[in-house]
Amino acid sequence: MNLFVFGLGFTARRFAERERARFSTIRATVTDADKARAIEAETGLTMRAFGPEADDPQIPADLSDTDVLLVSIPPDRAGDPVLRRFGEAIANSRIGWIGYLSTIGVYGDRQGAWTDEDTPALPRSERSLARLTVEDAWLALGTIAGKPVQVFRLSGIYGPGRNPFVKLREGKAQRIVKADQVFNRIHVDDIATTLAASLERPRAGAVYNVTDDEPAPPQVVTEHAAALAGLPLPPAVDFETADLSPMARSFYGENKRVRNRLIREELGVDLAYPTYREGLAALKDDA
Repeated sequence: MNLFVFGLGFTARRFAERERARFSTIRATVTDADKARAIEAETGLTMRAFGPEADDPQIPADLSDTDVLLVSIPPDRAGDPVLRRFGEAIANSRIGWIGYLSTIGVYGDRQGAWTDEDTPALPRSERSLARLTVEDAWLALGTIAGKPVQVFRLSGIYGPGRNPFVKLREGKAQRIVKADQVFNRIHVDDIATTLAASLERPRAGAVYNVTDDEPAPPQVVTEHAAALAGLPLPPAVDFETADLSPMARSFYGENKRVRNRLIREELGVDLAYPTYREGLAALKDDA
């Protein structure tokens, strides 16, 4: 069984590394040829360039020899670059499982209310609206081509090298306080576990929330991380005066509590890190 990954970022790479023994061949893309060569030398994976300025000519042949396709590339201004350039090749291939990594941002602002897969998606930001449009496009391809397409809506991803300890040690952490604000999170290994479980139980048209059990205020998570690592706690900063990028500030404009019931009941997923406490405990020595 062969795997092809469009967009070997933090999450997709963790999945490929953890599930490597499952696949005979793993091929994946990054945005340019130099980066592809560097990652191939480091990991032994077969890497291709796929970006605004480059399509490796081997990609069509790769897709014809693929059984499992994972798509981890965000939309661009024109929509989904994978569907635009390779949708026909994917539809006509032997691929038997397609996973699209999306975001819980498609639910928009729920003013702190609990949200599950039956909650209507009402994205507020242009970024999340584009995600929902691409979700629908992938699901439509699955229907037309008769292939099981699964959408995975991810919450805030953390794991080795990407967690509060790293920012605390670098002096870049902020303890931002906004009344009643909560976020869900998900450890990257729990995402990999969910994808692997879906491979065993494919369901055409499935949409899954991939998130932890306990949405929590961001400052509480920072405080817990600092206490675990014995690191100085950054001063509290009011959200209204915090120095945030426009994208970071936009995340605080949405407030919801997201349930993960479906991955448990349908896929049998047992989260290794059901809350930030277990996740941070496993990462406390991470630099």
